[in-house]
Amino acid sequence: MLIAFVVLYLLVSIAIGLYAATRVKNSTDYVTTGRHLPFYITVATVFATWFGAETVLGISATFVREGMSGIVADPFGSSAALIFFGLFFALPLYRMNLMTLGDFYRRRYGRAVEIITSIVITISYLGWVAAQISALGLVFAVLSRGAITPEWGMVIGTGVVLLYTLYGGMWSVALTDFMQMSVIVIGLLYIAYAVGDMAGGVGTVVDHMALNGKLQFLPSGGFLQWVAFIAAFSTMALGSMPQQDVFQRVNSARNETGAVWGTVTGGVGYFFFAFVPLFIAYSASIVAPDLVATHLAEGGDSQMILPRLVLDHMPIPAQVMFFGALLSAIMSTASGTLLAPSVTFSENVLRGFMPGMNDAHFLRMTRIIVVIFTALVLVFALNSEATIYQMVEQAYSVTLAMAFAPLAFGLYWKRATNQGAIFAIVFGGLVWLALLLPMIGWVPAPEGWVELAKTVPPQFFGLLASIVAMLAGSLLPQWIRTTPELLHDHARSHHDEGHAHASAATQHTPRKP
Repeated sequence: MLIAFVVLYLLVSIAIGLYAATRVKNSTDYVTTGRHLPFYITVATVFATWFGAETVLGISATFVREGMSGIVADPFGSSAALIFFGLFFALPLYRMNLMTLGDFYRRRYGRAVEIITSIVITISYLGWVAAQISALGLVFAVLSRGAITPEWGMVIGTGVVLLYTLYGGMWSVALTDFMQMSVIVIGLLYIAYAVGDMAGGVGTVVDHMALNGKLQFLPSGGFLQWVAFIAAFSTMALGSMPQQDVFQRVNSARNETGAVWGTVTGGVGYFFFAFVPLFIAYSASIVAPDLVATHLAEGGDSQMILPRLVLDHMPIPAQVMFFGALLSAIMSTASGTLLAPSVTFSENVLRGFMPGMNDAHFLRMTRIIVVIFTALVLVFALNSEATIYQMVEQAYSVTLAMAFAPLAFGLYWKRATNQGAIFAIVFGGLVWLALLLPMIGWVPAPEGWVELAKTVPPQFFGLLASIVAMLAGSLLPQWIRTTPELLHDHARSHHDEGHAHASAATQHTPRKP
């Protein structure tokens, strides 16, 4: 029965995705739904941005091992990212009538910054999407009780998500997100109620958390521990802001109210609902302590605690609800994160080298890039040994170090220049790599250097270097200037700011070569 339900659910998702494809008439429909998403679907898509494999499997496993202090990056940092983006970034970006976030870097700084940041953003998605693919492989292996290997599960899951994302684009993402969010909420609340009742009630579970020190959130060490705490929060809270999937959902809203408050509402909803799988997973410590001990032991997989709890200790209806919710969470995130980097690479890297390309050719090229990027992600996921939580946290290191400062300063500091942005990208990236490469053993370094990098994430020092370089590069004499054509493009974007998007929403205006 469980396998039959899963197959049926996958078929329904594909059908909805293919139905959504009938709404795609041009590249604007494909990338931003022609800005037609109502408020409630905007909320659903924003919520689904983060509520994926790492929330249900990764965060819950980390919480069981490390407690509240181990999950500062997600859900605390990730939900803060959505709320901050909605409050401070959504409105000015929405009013610029952009196709992608890379378009902002081009208009504000120039073609070189556009290419570099777009490549950086695209690369950052490898780990993020690979985490979802890895989770799909895990789910299929568990559901088939080993008949399907995790590797083949990844291939099957990737094929399903690709099929319904490829043709419908953002319309497919939005409509399937809405359906999948409904399944997530209903399914996980039901499981939480059932497991909580088995564990003796919510109060019993929370008391057990407190007794075992799992509710300790703030660091108890010295200065470096506090810096590490802030760095972990910043990686998700700031590093995930210069991302196409977040921007794409905001930019697809029907109006400015939906863009701003749909994002904030989705972020707040994600923060509170992310604690539901944490509660379910920790309840396993009371309901099935031997199961938890086995998977926390050396050689065990803590990500399996939640699936095994449901399979071994709950009836078939509960299993159907849980795995329906789990598949929904994974697929909703995977679809959006396959589309976002593909669109960014097509629009902001390739298109500039192909002047005169019409909209139909651009749409075809974007779909080809979706397929290529999906294949790369699958290879990455098949060869990665990192946990789901680690892959997600690592994904935003590069954008924190290299893309956040140009975005924030570009929106809120009039004196930010093209040279400042290039300095921020170069020096932020160099400092990040200087700490990262010794930490992972790729280059030799003094022991103290490596220990520092293990305590405080390298991307945090990259962020600080990026900010200093942005300020210095903008205030120093300008040796690197924006071309007159790009300055004109930037001026034109500000002239259009605040005007209605209705007339432009149905046709993607060709960009300057």
